[in-house]
Amino acid sequence: MSNINYQYEGLESVTDFIRWGGTLFQQGNLFFGHGTDNAFDEAKTLVFFALNLSCESPEYLFSSRLTHFEKDCITELFKQRIESRKPTAYLTGEAWFAGLKFKVNENTLVPRSPIAELIAHNYEPWVKPEAVSYILDMCTGSGCIGIASLQACPNAQVDLVDLSADALMVAQQNIEHYHLEEVATVIESDLFTELKGKKYDLIVSNPPYVDKIEMDALPEEFQQEPEMGLAAGDDGLDLVRIILAQAAEHLTDQGTLIVEVGVSQYFMEQVYPELPLYWFGFENGGEGVFAIQKSELDVFQELLDSRMNA
Repeated sequence: MSNINYQYEGLESVTDFIRWGGTLFQQGNLFFGHGTDNAFDEAKTLVFFALNLSCESPEYLFSSRLTHFEKDCITELFKQRIESRKPTAYLTGEAWFAGLKFKVNENTLVPRSPIAELIAHNYEPWVKPEAVSYILDMCTGSGCIGIASLQACPNAQVDLVDLSADALMVAQQNIEHYHLEEVATVIESDLFTELKGKKYDLIVSNPPYVDKIEMDALPEEFQQEPEMGLAAGDDGLDLVRIILAQAAEHLTDQGTLIVEVGVSQYFMEQVYPELPLYWFGFENGGEGVFAIQKSELDVFQELLDSRMNA
């Protein structure tokens, strides 16, 4: 990175620094995929964070002249992003998901699941939103999916489950930020181990699903995220097998299971060709999210048990 010049002489406005940051990020060959997909949106995120501007800030502010202190703060963030390769969300300590801002850190994945689009559509027609009483967000990380799901299902309570105590500390902070202590609970559990007797109308999960080949090829930015939130064996299905085999026991009679497996959809279709999985299409990008109902899981329970132990 020694060829990158961080001197900002001649730059004055918000727009100047967004443009300059985008150029720096292109020179640094950064990878984007933690909330933005290009260098200039990434630069805008950091500039707005440094200046405490909201994403709805009026356009006339873009021509505002910056103080030397503001310029130095922005430049330091640019330098950290390039030299550490940390995702921007780890530098700011926050990320947006389903229209809500969440606290994040290196103990959680950066929220980016296409499940946000399902939340925007209230999970319909898979559930009747008003009738959902209990939701389980399995492998919750920062708690973003479970907490955001309360927007779709206003009468629900949600359990946020994860094996990582450090991640659950972040999830608890997000619960408190939105004053949801009465309806959202963190539970430290190895999948369903600590959930005996609990049943849910909706189980939604974004578990680790990255296969070994993909793990070995991850860009540096993704390698900054906790490995236990990504890696899931040779085919990416180590945890998904268990979830499929045990979910029915924790679903109400009309309950639905929704799971993200990303690019491991290929392996899912090879391993479980008999399962009537519904694969979602997304208008805003993303892939590899399926839904299946409790009644369908019951029919295939023997198959699921055998595949889990294979």
